Amino acid sequence: MELILASQSPRRKELLALLGLPFTVRAADIDERMDPAAPPYGEVARVSRLKALAVDRGEEDVVIGADTIVVCQGRVLGKPHSEEEAVEMLRLLSGRDHQVMTGLTVLRGDRAAVVTEVTDLHFRPLSDRQIRAYVATGEPMDKAGAYGIQGGAALFCEKLCGDYYNVMGLPVCRLSQILGQIAPELGLD
Repeated sequence: MELILASQSPRRKELLALLGLPFTVRAADIDERMDPAAPPYGEVARVSRLKALAVDRGEEDVVIGADTIVVCQGRVLGKPHSEEEAVEMLRLLSGRDHQVMTGLTVLRGDRAAVVTEVTDLHFRPLSDRQIRAYVATGEPMDKAGAYGIQGGAALFCEKLCGDYYNVMGLPVCRLSQILGQIAPELGLD
């Protein structure tokens, strides 16, 4: 049995390593676009499932697929495509509640667990100078919602309710519970 992470994300690799299990990385190459008319909660789970299914695997291998989005005032925020888009996203989040949703899929043989983990956050009001200074660091450019809670955006978050690691891109607690059910020989149950 091989444990496979269907993601090149350095944060997901770092978080999966917290479980203390050997794993390999096989990034999935799929169309990650979401249907804007469908509920984000279900769409992020669908994309995580597509990522897991796209990876070559043996019958006993365990594949982990994940996808993370930020939702604020009904708007889905993925990774920004430009610095101006990052500024716009952070302006939207400034002084508001939002949710981070990570779709998580664990596959083994014909078994699949597909869930969406949700973490609620509130950002304090941010000045345009603070937003532009943060964007100038480059940190927001490869992150959903244009921020990394584990980095400079730690200064923006006044309240967080839910799994902190979910905000980084992988709900480690939920993942360990699912792995304990699907692959008990890993010793996580």
